[in-house]
Amino acid sequence: MIVLGFESSCDETGVAVASAGRGLLAHALHSQIDMHREYGGVVPELASRDHIRRILPLARQALEGAGLSLAEVDAVAYTAGPGLAGALLVGASVAQAIAWARDLPAIPIHHLEGHLLSPLLAEPRPAFPFVALLVSGGHTQLMRVDGVGRYALLGETLDDAAGEAFDKTAKLLGLGYPGGPALARLAESGDAGRFDLPRPKLHSPDLDFSFSGLKTAVLTRMKQIDAADAQARADLAAATQDAIVSVLVAKAAKALAQTGLQRLVVAGGVGANRLLRRRLAAALAPLGGAAFFPPLELCTDNGAMIAFAAALRLRAGLADPSLRRASFTVRPRWDLEQAGDPAR
Repeated sequence: MIVLGFESSCDETGVAVASAGRGLLAHALHSQIDMHREYGGVVPELASRDHIRRILPLARQALEGAGLSLAEVDAVAYTAGPGLAGALLVGASVAQAIAWARDLPAIPIHHLEGHLLSPLLAEPRPAFPFVALLVSGGHTQLMRVDGVGRYALLGETLDDAAGEAFDKTAKLLGLGYPGGPALARLAESGDAGRFDLPRPKLHSPDLDFSFSGLKTAVLTRMKQIDAADAQARADLAAATQDAIVSVLVAKAAKALAQTGLQRLVVAGGVGANRLLRRRLAAALAPLGGAAFFPPLELCTDNGAMIAFAAALRLRAGLADPSLRRASFTVRPRWDLEQAGDPAR
């Protein structure tokens, strides 16, 4: 089945065409980074309005890229949550309108499920079961994945997520928005060993995370250095990145050991971090494990992961293709386990 998917949960408008058998056929994406940079973060109202302006031109672009017409689409999918309520409603409304007009099923998709399954769009594709490290925006979770819709939470952050730790530290260092990539770039010229920063829950027996104390530690170190000292700021950025990555790698390796699995899927924006990729490869190799990532262009929010997740759900029998003209809502807060296999 050919699925047209819409993603509008935050500050990227994404539309894509995909199928379970053929994978990604085409996708189009617009990032709102330049618009929000002026404000130092995402402004929800501006995000929603921009989604409205962009979503239909992007849909036409994705269909043209796939060489298909709307008449050849078998189903429509959209991100139903979690995310910004107003932004989610844009994608949901457009998807539902197309579904009603064309008498197609409209399939709500959990944003994190899209991220979790996106590495299946890359080669080599990981086989089920695997452990997933979800590091997307305000989420840091470890999940056991036994198949499409079969997810079990192993551990999660108790406060700030890894992405939030990157962004908040970047703001303390006076870096622009988005903070995570800016901090990673600055860290490349820094010495991570200059500052000793905490690694919360690094050695705890559980698989939970905690990053809120890291921001406080960085603030304390900032008061001890000259704000005009560029090298000191680079060193502090490197130390921060090293602390976050060390915890993520240690917990991921522990999750594989506890589950007895050897495949780790890393998904979400932080999954694009180069140091994280190198450290995971080095840590898993001696254990006989392997890490799988989505293509770099699909690490951030995108329509491809939504269209593909819906296609996989249809193939697995977890979405009813005969369902027509159903009412819909969006869920700004939504646990991934609640979006799993409804029969379980």
